[in-house]
Amino acid sequence: MNNLSHTIRRFNRFELKYIITMKQAAQFKEQLRAYLIPDEHGRNNGRYQVCNLYYDSPDYRCYQEKMDGCKSRRKLRLRRYMNDENLTEGTSIFVEIKQRIDRVTQKRRVILPYRKALLLCNDRQFPDSCGEDSTVIEEIYAFVWQYNLIPANIIRYERQAFIGTDYDIGLRVTFDTNLSFQASNLYLHAQSTYLPMLNPNLVVMEIKVNERIPYWLTEMIAFHNLQINNFSKYCQSINAAHSISAAGINPNARLHPYLAERSDEVLSSIPSIFHPLNQNMEVGRN
Repeated sequence: MNNLSHTIRRFNRFELKYIITMKQAAQFKEQLRAYLIPDEHGRNNGRYQVCNLYYDSPDYRCYQEKMDGCKSRRKLRLRRYMNDENLTEGTSIFVEIKQRIDRVTQKRRVILPYRKALLLCNDRQFPDSCGEDSTVIEEIYAFVWQYNLIPANIIRYERQAFIGTDYDIGLRVTFDTNLSFQASNLYLHAQSTYLPMLNPNLVVMEIKVNERIPYWLTEMIAFHNLQINNFSKYCQSINAAHSISAAGINPNARLHPYLAERSDEVLSSIPSIFHPLNQNMEVGRN
């Protein structure tokens, strides 16, 4: 996930989710290899790690819209694809709006340096140069103000992704494991608290397709007797945090409204071995 220059910024697709066991996932992957190939952006057969920082209103409006089954709903997140490089204020990350309209999932995203992403989402400062991303950034900016969005939680997981060839363009099947959440120290660079969201033997499998699922894949789903699960990582993390906090298991899981810390306050918490980029250099690049 190092080269982001050719990343698709906007797309519509259908997404189907399944909760399966590790054994089922291994069997399914083995059969998938006859039709799909590992995502070239990943390592070790399409594997990579994801870290998402979700934003919500102080009364968790985005969470509630999903729980209430609203036909049209949105959520905002910062997403980082983990690698061996240390996160600095200049590291490129995604700022994404993920929207659901009935059965269609829409995603609009921009790539910004970590500092500029925080300036937009925490400080509510419109970037000084947007280029072709101006429309999406305007939507993010308005969304942050409209819902009074603030950091809500962090979700991390390991993903293995398979993609379609020329015969199944746009098809993507992913397997997510080791899902954990974090309800305090809400920074992408914060050390994980490793609070589990699911039984470690369970896998979240997602099928993402532009138009229709290929016949061979529907046959495979039927053969394994898989049932669609209306699963939301974000909502599951909120529910897990409430459960752990109520049981007194871990005080760090307690949910409460956070004020959106200013970008300079967030960046100042980066370990001292990471030196902030020279502000004048950033100005010169714009």
